[in-house]
Amino acid sequence: MKNIFVTFTLLASIFALSVAMASETSPYQFLRYNSGARAAALGGATVSIAGDGSMLFYNPAVLPTVKQKPVTATFLKHVMDINSGSASYVRHYDGIGSFSASAIFTNYGSFDAADVSGNKTGTFSANDVCLSVGYGNTLDTNLYYGAAMKLIYVGLDDASSAAMAFDFGMLYTLPNGSTSLGLSVLNAGFQLSKFYDNVEKLPLDVRLGISHRLMGLPLLFNFSFHHLADKEDSFGDRFANFSLGGEIYLGEKFMVRLGYDNHIRQNSSPADEKKLSGMSIGAGLKLEKFNIDYSLSQIGLSATLHRIGVSFDI
Repeated sequence: MKNIFVTFTLLASIFALSVAMASETSPYQFLRYNSGARAAALGGATVSIAGDGSMLFYNPAVLPTVKQKPVTATFLKHVMDINSGSASYVRHYDGIGSFSASAIFTNYGSFDAADVSGNKTGTFSANDVCLSVGYGNTLDTNLYYGAAMKLIYVGLDDASSAAMAFDFGMLYTLPNGSTSLGLSVLNAGFQLSKFYDNVEKLPLDVRLGISHRLMGLPLLFNFSFHHLADKEDSFGDRFANFSLGGEIYLGEKFMVRLGYDNHIRQNSSPADEKKLSGMSIGAGLKLEKFNIDYSLSQIGLSATLHRIGVSFDI
């Protein structure tokens, strides 16, 4: 219990520091995309979900709980020609801990280049890449911790910027086995090189959530706060940035998911055009050798995102 108190006190201090360092804009916003299809279908309410390698992007403390299908990969079809994807691998070493390697990329397609007179001079592209290594272990009974280091590259035509960031997280599973609590601090870091002379901050994120499997019902309920480090008019306004999601099991191999992200709904569309903004749906299929996940998310009136993910053993 002492370890739990000390650890959560430390993470609370990191949270306070994150709020002080928060940035409203950043060229590294791709780090905030929901990297996994399952996570996107649940509205991003995933900081406290154990046992799934795709969740390490939201909480590195998940690492020690991933016992099956340690390889994950997701493809995201964004708006227009924008495509994104992620992949991760988890490996356990007895007596040492759990390690991960992961990558995220985003390609924005091809753009026409022109001079000051509007004459086309060719084409150019834009790409974002993040490479990460992580470590996690057990701190106390049912209490897990994890950390990850990220190298980030953002390129636009002949301009580029690099950065280094760190993720920290805790995951606690109650003795009843049906409830877990998660806390993570994501993208705490600094630039290694600038776009020309511009100093940019990283998109710090603090997440706090709970997952609970209902007694007598085949339902996993998830609730999370996120964007808690964002600058708001008041401290309480940060808690309007929440997500919730439900995962219903239809038998042992098939599940249906539904999610809602209030931050997306409040910030992605005008008041009279929100419609299904912030809503997401999805499904998952568990097979012996691999799992398949799919999600459809509504970001704005004309922005519907599709993700498909797989996880498997090697």
